[in-house]
Formats: sequence, C-alpha cells, structure tokens
Amino acid sequence: MNDSERRLALGNFLRDLRSSLSPLDVGLLPGNRRRTRGLRREEVAGIANIGLSWYTRLEQGRDIRPSVGVLESLASALKLTPNERRHLFLLAGESLPPQSSIVEEKISPSIQDMLNELNPNPAYVIGKKWDFLAWNKAADAVFTINKVSPPHDYNLMWRQFTDPVWKEGSEDWESVSRRMIAEFRTSRARYLNDDSFDKLIEDLKRTSADFTRMWQYHEVPSSLDGYKRLLHPTFGVIEFEHVTLQFPNEPDQRIMIYMPHPATKSRLEHYFTSSQP
Repeated sequence: MNDSERRLALGNFLRDLRSSLSPLDVGLLPGNRRRTRGLRREEVAGIANIGLSWYTRLEQGRDIRPSVGVLESLASALKLTPNERRHLFLLAGESLPPQSSIVEEKISPSIQDMLNELNPNPAYVIGKKWDFLAWNKAADAVFTINKVSPPHDYNLMWRQFTDPVWKEGSEDWESVSRRMIAEFRTSRARYLNDDSFDKLIEDLKRTSADFTRMWQYHEVPSSLDGYKRLLHPTFGVIEFEHVTLQFPNEPDQRIMIYMPHPATKSRLEHYFTSSQP
C-alpha cells in the first residue's frame, strides 16, 4: 500500500467508525432528524478538539499527516477498541506510543467456556504483563497454575524463572527462556510507565540469577510456538504442539493452546476420567 492508498484507507476507516456511532454513544443529545447515519463530521471534530476543515481533509484522504496527539484524540472520541486503535495508527503511518498503565483485564464467560471445551488439551489466556487470566483443568494439571507462588502467584514469567518444576521439566529451558524474555521486552515497551512491570522485573532480578543474566541479551523476539517436550512429575514425558492465538479486540491478550501427541492425550484423558467423582 503506497502513501496515497494508505491515506484513502484512513479516510474510509474514519468514516466507517463515525457512521457506526450514535450521539448517545459519545454523550451527545440526539437533536433534530439526521439525514445520515452516525455522527456528523463537526461532532467528531468537536469531541476530538480539532478543526473541522482539517478533519474533513483527513477523511477525504488529503496529503496531511496527523500527529500522535491527534490520533489519540480521535481514538478517544470514536471510542476505539485496542485493536481499532492499533489499526488507526497503522493507517496513519505512526507507531503506537507506550501506554501509561495497565487497566484491569477481564475475560468473558464465553472465553472460559471455550477453554473448558478444549479439555484435555491444556489451554490458558495470558494478559499484557503475562499474567494468567483464565485456564482450563488440563492446563492446571500440567502447569499447576493454581499453585501458590508469591509474590506473583499468577504470572507466567515468574513461574518460568522461579519454579524448579518448570525448569527441570523442560529439556530446552534455556532456549525457551531467552525467547520468552525477548517477547516480554516487547510487551514491556508498551507500558514504560507502569510500576507493576518494574516491580515484577526487579523481583525476578533479585530472585533469579538466570533472569538477570538473560535480561541483558536484548535478543530479537521470535515465535514460541512449535514442539514442546516436558518431563512432568505426574504424567512423565509428555509431548505437545504449541500454538499462540490473539484475540482481535484485545491484541495484548493471547491464548496458549497445547495440542497433545497421541500418547500424551491418552494419558491426560485417563487422568481426567479417573479423577471424576
């Protein structure tokens, strides 16, 4: 996509967003009968505190470049989801700025239902700071997610570097850990002013010499998906194909799914059958 095509796509995107909102959605009174669906251009410009003629040219795909501040104002005015905000910045040719903090992350009941349906395939959801947000029984059985591990009981990075079972059970723990840190740095870069990230990193440095050593590498992120072989205290040697998926409306939340090889699946199925009351 060249610059001209990108500007036209940005204008179309803004028009679609504007037409999808009603005055009530943004705290305005409905007013008189409207000839067109959605908000008027002047209403969007007023809420975003930008000039009407300038906003009109932006929707028309003219050769203008909105600043990061203007994009943030438009994202707020148009009530964009995190994924829509990312797309807005992409079409405008700007990088997403770091966010100041992490708001409370929630998982819908339908996501938990999906995780439950995946049993006996272990699956869990992690959030922006790599906290476990939801998981199924298979994931708890394999990764002991419910195990108390203070002060970061439900954090994947904390488990990777402080739980000896996780370290001893992975045949390529060093390689996986280095790749995890590279990915974690990318997540950290989006929330540079968030104190909870700093607290987790400092606790990891204080607790794990391995984390302190690897934190200095500054490696390029690479995929964590693929073949996994674990030595589990209950199940013995278990093998999986691991895939990571993102949620369209919450791109900082990811679902990790472990698809067991046939022998492993039989073992997990037997475990769940025998553990039923």
